Amino acid sequence: MINPCQVRREENGARDHRSNPEKGFTLIELVFVLLIAVIMTVMAIPLVNSTLTNYRIHGAASAVSSSLQSTRYLAIFNGYPFQVVYNSAALTYQVKSDPTRTGTFTAYCVPAAASCPIPLAGSGLNVVLNADTTFTFSPGGTTQSTTAAAGVTTMVITYSGKTETITVSSYGNVKVTP
Repeated sequence: MINPCQVRREENGARDHRSNPEKGFTLIELVFVLLIAVIMTVMAIPLVNSTLTNYRIHGAASAVSSSLQSTRYLAIFNGYPFQVVYNSAALTYQVKSDPTRTGTFTAYCVPAAASCPIPLAGSGLNVVLNADTTFTFSPGGTTQSTTAAAGVTTMVITYSGKTETITVSSYGNVKVTP
């Protein structure tokens, strides 16, 4: 004779795998998800490269603009002429001062600086500065440069086909345009 308790145990213990399939993802589903991720990554790469290029060119232009403005303020604050000399080959700039007002400028180094020529931001990259330029700032705030045309000096910074133009007036106004 069949024991009813034994039948119930068998019913509870035995499971039908056909009515309750295993949970998870199929190989086709995983391949589609990976394919979508790869397509999105490929679409994002040019956008990331363009953004990085913009940040690098803006950083280099900002370094030039800041160095011009800070050197002008040094001349006004200290009451004697200052120069900032840009070297396009080395991508550096050097601040110089003339405290005796004799026309002889000497390097003006910050004590904590490792060296006097300061590299431009982004100079480890292929940033191009169009020409060597020297700006002389008077204590009155006016500006002269070696490449001025009609009182205005224009410097062009190029990186990966993008350019930024820095315009400096004879009054020391600095304008950066893409």
